[in-house]
Amino acid sequence: MATPPVLICRPGPRASVLAEAIAARGFAVEHGEAMALEALPESPEMRAAWLDFDQFRRVVVVSPYAADCLAEALDRYWPQLPVGIDYYAVGAATAATLHRELGVRVHVPATGGETTSEALLALGSLQRLDDQRVLLVAGEGGRPLLAETLSERGARVTRLALYRRRLLEPDASLRRRLAEGDYRALVITSGEILEHLARWCSPAALNQPLIVSSTRLATLAGTLGFRRPVVASGATPAALAAAVAEEDPEKADIDHDDLEKG
Repeated sequence: MATPPVLICRPGPRASVLAEAIAARGFAVEHGEAMALEALPESPEMRAAWLDFDQFRRVVVVSPYAADCLAEALDRYWPQLPVGIDYYAVGAATAATLHRELGVRVHVPATGGETTSEALLALGSLQRLDDQRVLLVAGEGGRPLLAETLSERGARVTRLALYRRRLLEPDASLRRRLAEGDYRALVITSGEILEHLARWCSPAALNQPLIVSSTRLATLAGTLGFRRPVVASGATPAALAAAVAEEDPEKADIDHDDLEKG
């Protein structure tokens, strides 16, 4: 009987990198499509921000896809980037994308901690922002924490949504996996995807290991009924793959037996 795969539901091109990291640990991997990322057409607000890009003191980018969208826009308007701007990224993958596409140095949360908005806001250089112009590059929706906190600290924040996230109904294969709990572990790094897929999760699936990238997601998972959330050391492929490798699949079988008895 084939060993159940690790099920990943990360959207966009980063899914393949995560799959490779988990496969390198010796696990079969299956990718479940739960969300699509779609770049938004340029709006007047976007165009104004690109034209005034040299007026921003700090630029905060929340995801690798936002970084890609930013780099594409700046390539059209600024063949040579203006100087004097500090760049910030919530996580290492976003920072790597900015460095690769723009060649800029990027501030990130301290290593060893979670890659979250809260961790980024703890950086000393973001504590006092009196009247500084800050560009926040993100997708539609999402948490308002960054924009609200930066504004409270005195910044004049411009928030640009450069892409939208579109939830997808699971296909037949993913629905079956979630209905039967037929996977070694489920890896999710988005609260939106977690809430979306919880609707299709049976008690067996809720009792399987759920690998998440932050304590915030683990807390959300608990409220949704997941019994075995495991917090990885970060949202990088390496951190998530390590969490998968460290999880004991035999314990899930024991817990499932206990659940059936209950």
